[in-house]
Amino acid sequence: MVATADLSAGIIPSYESASKKVGFYPISNQVSIYQNYDDSGDDRGRTLQIIAINNFKLWTEFSFEFTADYNFHLAYGLTRDHYVELSLVKPITPLISLNVQRVISTFEPESINQFGLRLVF
Repeated sequence: MVATADLSAGIIPSYESASKKVGFYPISNQVSIYQNYDDSGDDRGRTLQIIAINNFKLWTEFSFEFTADYNFHLAYGLTRDHYVELSLVKPITPLISLNVQRVISTFEPESINQFGLRLVF
C-alpha cells in the first residue's frame, strides 16, 4: 500500500491513502499574537489566536475547523477570557455545506451548539 504526502499548505503535510478512501489535507493552520488598543490608544491587553482548518476524508469528505481567541490582561478588571469554535463541515455541493458547530466562551454561561448551512462564495 503506497501513500502520498506533500507540503502544499505549510509545514503539516497532506496525506492520502492509495485507496483514496482516507486522507488529510491541511488548509490553514495559523497562530497569531496581538497587542490590543482601543481607539483612544488605551491598552486592551493581548490576544493569542489559533486557527486550524483541515479537510479530511474517511470514505467521504469533511472539514474540521478550530478557531480560538485567548485574551490576557484586559481592561475593566478582567484578567483573561476566551472564545473557542469547533466546527465539523460536510460539503453537499461545491457551493453549499452542512455545518455543526460548538461555541465555548467565557461570554456565555453555557456552551452553544449551532446547526446550519454554509454558502461558499
